[in-house]
Order: sequence, then structure tokens, then C-alpha cells
Amino acid sequence: MIKLFKFVAIAEGISYLILFFNMLVIKPQNLTLYKTLLFPVGMSHGLLFMGYVLLAFIIRNNQKWSFKELLIVQLASLLPFATFYVEKKYVRNA
Repeated sequence: MIKLFKFVAIAEGISYLILFFNMLVIKPQNLTLYKTLLFPVGMSHGLLFMGYVLLAFIIRNNQKWSFKELLIVQLASLLPFATFYVEKKYVRNA
């Protein structure tokens, strides 16, 4: 389960960055490409986000996270690059 969380954390971080790239770089240049990419990228990011949050709650006891650590892990899903940090610092035993 921890390996799955590590994979989802990295994939969620990458999808978040791709979503920002689509919004900030592609949209001003090519509106048609932006609209084409918006649904698949947004949907995949949404599913990975929900998986990240759910898996964090599931592996909380296994990782022996305090409430503060769980809160940090959950807040990391809202910040770009933060899931990469969580994957390195807070996920052990994988």
C-alpha cells in the first residue's frame, strides 16, 4: 500500500504541474489545444488527488503519523511540488 501511495504522490504532483502548464503556457498560445487537454488532464489530476487523500488516511497508522504530520501530508496535495517532498520525507518503509 505504501508503494502505491508513493506512486500516486509522484503522479499527482506531475499531473498538478501539467495542469498548471496547460493553464499558464498553452492557454495563451493555443486556445484549441488548451480546451482539448483540459478535460483529460483535469480528470486524471482529480482522480489522483482523491487517491492521494484517501491513501494518506489509509496508511496513516502504518506510518505512525501524528495529526500534525497527517495535516502536512494532506496540505501538500494543494501545493505544487509539495507531494514530492512528502514522498521523500514522510513515507517510510517502502
